[in-house]
Amino acid sequence: MTATLSDPELAADLVTTAGRLAARMRAEGLRVEEKTSISDVVSDADKAAEALIVERLAAERPADGVLGEEGAAAPGRRTWVIDPVDGTYNFVSGLPAWCSALALVDGPTDGPADTADTADTAGEDVDPVRDLALGAIYQATTDELWLGGPAVPPTLNGAPLPRIVDRELAEVAITTYLHPPRLRNPTLRDGLVRAIAGAASVRIIGSGSIELAAVAAGRLGVWLHADPPLWDWLPGAALVLGLGGTTAVFEYGGHTWHAAGPATAVAQARAAVLGSS
Repeated sequence: MTATLSDPELAADLVTTAGRLAARMRAEGLRVEEKTSISDVVSDADKAAEALIVERLAAERPADGVLGEEGAAAPGRRTWVIDPVDGTYNFVSGLPAWCSALALVDGPTDGPADTADTADTAGEDVDPVRDLALGAIYQATTDELWLGGPAVPPTLNGAPLPRIVDRELAEVAITTYLHPPRLRNPTLRDGLVRAIAGAASVRIIGSGSIELAAVAAGRLGVWLHADPPLWDWLPGAALVLGLGGTTAVFEYGGHTWHAAGPATAVAQARAAVLGSS
């Protein structure tokens, strides 16, 4: 009889298997469809990788629920939040910055946004989800597996990662994204520009989980996005928290902003968005 895998072992196996499946399917040729815009796309590999993960979880964690980017949704004692291919635009375009990612939450979630009412709550802190247990991110193009969380010391390909060192925003690179049509929104645009202006440099990679993994690994400094879905946020946030970093989720201008990284730099990025720095 095969021994039951632990949660970290299962998470690692799921993202690695899904990522390698997606890579094989990409090499063989993809069918791609638009979702909400020309840059928001889904491929048959996204769907197949999510189906693989959901099927495995149904067999190995039948009491748990799932929430997937491509539509998987089922309640359960705990919730596995799934991004089968994060960075799909990169994936279908032949760029290497894409991954398979998931997070385990020790309880239910409220859905893709899982945030508080974004009315007039400028600067208000939000706890969008509790009991984040574990994150797993696999980048097939570099064969890198990040795994860990608050109670599971994060590793990269099995090697322990060093703790995140506290630094000023001006000393680190900030990573972010702003969909071009949203540039017309002055709250989003100006808040983001204020934060970027205080950083040493800026990088836009196009995969939230790869960016957060890079923050956890010390390759980037601060992650700052407005209104990211849970599957872009939770896998990497678990890693950052597991390495002593800080996360911040706060309301400003009718949007929910998420930041992660060293405590001082995150506080400075938050203050810049709010215009209070």
